[in-house]
Amino acid sequence: MTTTAAPAEPSATRRLPHGAGFRIIALAFGTELAFCAVPTPLYAIYQQRDGFPTIVLTVIFAAYAVGVMLSLYLAGHVSDRLGRRRVILGSLLLNLVAALLFLVRDDVAGLIVARFVSGLGVGVLTATATAYLAELGAAAGHARGRVTLVSTFANLGGIGLGPLIGGFAATWSPRPLVTPYVAFAVLLAVEGILVAFVPETVERRAERHAYRPQRVAVPAAGRGTFWAAAAAAFGAFAVFGTFMGLSSTFLVGLLGRHSHLLAGLAPFVVFMAAALAQVVTARMATRPQIGYAIGLATLGLGLIGVAAVVASLPLFLAGGGVAGAGIGILFRAALGTVAAVADAERRGEALAGVFLVAYAGMTVPPLLTAAALRVWPTVAVLVGLVTSAAILVAVSGSRMLRR
Repeated sequence: MTTTAAPAEPSATRRLPHGAGFRIIALAFGTELAFCAVPTPLYAIYQQRDGFPTIVLTVIFAAYAVGVMLSLYLAGHVSDRLGRRRVILGSLLLNLVAALLFLVRDDVAGLIVARFVSGLGVGVLTATATAYLAELGAAAGHARGRVTLVSTFANLGGIGLGPLIGGFAATWSPRPLVTPYVAFAVLLAVEGILVAFVPETVERRAERHAYRPQRVAVPAAGRGTFWAAAAAAFGAFAVFGTFMGLSSTFLVGLLGRHSHLLAGLAPFVVFMAAALAQVVTARMATRPQIGYAIGLATLGLGLIGVAAVVASLPLFLAGGGVAGAGIGILFRAALGTVAAVADAERRGEALAGVFLVAYAGMTVPPLLTAAALRVWPTVAVLVGLVTSAAILVAVSGSRMLRR
């Protein structure tokens, strides 16, 4: 669906300049992504307190990915019709509700519901905020490279900061299961007020259309290329999801480290490396990007496997950083590949398909990994996981190169 720039709003005198709006949306984008990741190092506290097994921990995490997928499918496209600001406000409200749920209902059922609601908010946020930043940046006269940089760090950087914030809260706050959620609830509420004054960039359509969910289109001419890119996205998010959902489990089981700060540091390293690698390679052609991605991802995953065998924390973190860099480049290359082979009028639908497959990667492999931990030793499970991920990255990346 095409969009048009919004005409001057009746209340334009009460709206902020586009440059200020750009900064506010970037802040809201990063805050919501950080909030979705802040429970990562806190899961071990819940698990120790309530005594549930690792598979339940992974179900709690997977509820978030399911919420994202459902929201992407049902509402990922509605900002084209309703306007960007309205949808961002709805997303902030959903995550504010999730923060309150974490505070008032912190048993297993409450955690699952809170994570699911947070996923609903993030699913509708990601595409909308990315488009909103591009439109506000253009209206403010920002260079495209600056807009891309800000969007990248709001997204991956926000996800990386969340676990680190949670780790600090778990280490030094007397109430680690309360303090971060109160802080984020206040932030989300304040940002909601600020977003209400950001200028709209899409004209709300007055004509009525029958609602339909987001269509997921696979381009017929490039179907093989699409599935190669989708497999790469699946593998990328499998690595992301495993570090997000099970980092504390691996740190305890492999290295005997019970530090909540380390449980937040591991995903921080992975996601910040992914964000930095995307920025560094932003002007590189897609083909060499894929080559670097395969090399870095397989090297990093190999280092993680070796770290598991020799029980080395520095090697585990270094491997996570190298793998994160490769995975970040690979995911961006997968999106670029699909955008290139899709029909122009159905490009958004094809990209929606990639995101749905990617979030399936954030759901299924961590669940299988948690189930495997009930049967096999932690070292064997992690080595098997990184080996499978490396094979998937190498095969899917090579297929993208050939096509």
